[in-house]
Amino acid sequence: MRGKVPSFSPGCTVSSALPGYLALCLALQAHRLASAQFTVTGPDHPITASLGGEAVLPCHLSPRMSAESMELRWFRSRFSAVVHLYRDGQDQYGEQMPEYRGRTELLKDDITNGSVSLRIHNIRPSDDGQYKCFFQSSVSYEDTLLELHVSGLGSAPAISVEGYQDGGIWVVCRSSGWFPKPEVLWRDLQGQLLPSASENISQEANGLFQTEATIVLTEEPNQKVSCCVRNPRLNQERQSEISIAELFFPRVSPGIVARGVILALLAVPIALASYCFWRQHRAKETLRSELASEKVQSAHLAEKDKLQAEIRWRIAQLYAVDVTLDPDTANPWLVLSEDRKSVRRGDTRQDLPDNPERFDYCGFVLGAEGFPGGRRYWEVEVGDKTSWELGVCRESVSRKGQITLSPEDGYWAVLLRDGEYKACTSSWTILPMSVRPRRVGIFLDYEAGKVSFYNVTDRSQLFTFTDTFSGTLRPFFYPGLRAGGENAAPLIICPVPAQAGGNLCP
Repeated sequence: MRGKVPSFSPGCTVSSALPGYLALCLALQAHRLASAQFTVTGPDHPITASLGGEAVLPCHLSPRMSAESMELRWFRSRFSAVVHLYRDGQDQYGEQMPEYRGRTELLKDDITNGSVSLRIHNIRPSDDGQYKCFFQSSVSYEDTLLELHVSGLGSAPAISVEGYQDGGIWVVCRSSGWFPKPEVLWRDLQGQLLPSASENISQEANGLFQTEATIVLTEEPNQKVSCCVRNPRLNQERQSEISIAELFFPRVSPGIVARGVILALLAVPIALASYCFWRQHRAKETLRSELASEKVQSAHLAEKDKLQAEIRWRIAQLYAVDVTLDPDTANPWLVLSEDRKSVRRGDTRQDLPDNPERFDYCGFVLGAEGFPGGRRYWEVEVGDKTSWELGVCRESVSRKGQITLSPEDGYWAVLLRDGEYKACTSSWTILPMSVRPRRVGIFLDYEAGKVSFYNVTDRSQLFTFTDTFSGTLRPFFYPGLRAGGENAAPLIICPVPAQAGGNLCP
């Protein structure tokens, strides 16, 4: 008898296999999710970068896996404050903060192993602080925190003597371009710390710090002090020193003191004798004595004024800059030297392009350097010339047609013309001159709104303009009309004297 082959119902078969199938699917999904989990790690210490340099912010996945199809985002305090974004296999710049545009670069050489770095170019003070490195896959996301420390060494301290106070002299130390906030220290000749009379450390619009510290030095011959500005983050510093000679301390001449004592001792018997016997004669002598005293006092005040003027001039020399002439602005009648340090009136008009920058009517030429702020000083040899004009002007002044030299028209200048020295004020100011200047110093203090002119020959001050400046200012030169003789000589831009750090003008 043949056996009956058993039959299986299809419905019965599926229902019995379903639990196992679901278990297998859940297991595979759990394995896939587990394999997609990761962490993001970065350096365990702050990343350091110098101003103007580069910074690299590295991040990598653990365990290693490809990040090519992930979203990678570096941001600051908020998720939307995007420093750099990578998505859909490409760098995305549409959401990037404006201050980082054109300055970031994603290093993707090892992205298949989950290792990427963000390079930031042209480091600024605002780049200092925390960053988040964010990775997101289709099923998971993680981030890590990075710290960037930005540092910058500022300028060498500029030490200047700026007046008298409390029986001593007021010495000021200035420096700029520091980040983060620096420390300022005064030291004496033995290296001992000296207390500051005042200290002001402020942050400029560009994020950098500037310092201004003062100290009052009492009279002590040949005293030397140093000013040190230190970056605490870099543990580096810049230092300058100055020697204070007896010349800078106000003192009364011993001869004047002795004469004053003698006159005081003689005054009593002379007064008694005059009162008793020569009343009228006493009155005349008293008047003569008073006039003599006034002359002595006037001479002392004049000596003090002259000393203070020389101190201001020496302070100005500390801000000496290298100035050259801009040939694109020179009138076609002017001839510039090859090194662009001198200018004279030529014999013929040159065939030069009439570009917008060039003066076409007045025989002017500007300095190549523009000064949007700060303090600047330069010197010009005028020699025995009988006509010249020097000063500063706004970069935006008109270069075409006739020009009026006045502050209202953007010019701050002094001149020699027809044997008279004048300041180009609205109505022109005649400058008295006891010693004819063969060299003139020009000092621009932009923030103080001052342009000062000095007679370098006798170290006196010629004139000071006081105004409010805006925009960029540039040095201005006019060598005068060529009339033969001394006036044919050029104007020569000279280095500052040797004692201020330069060389004497040849």
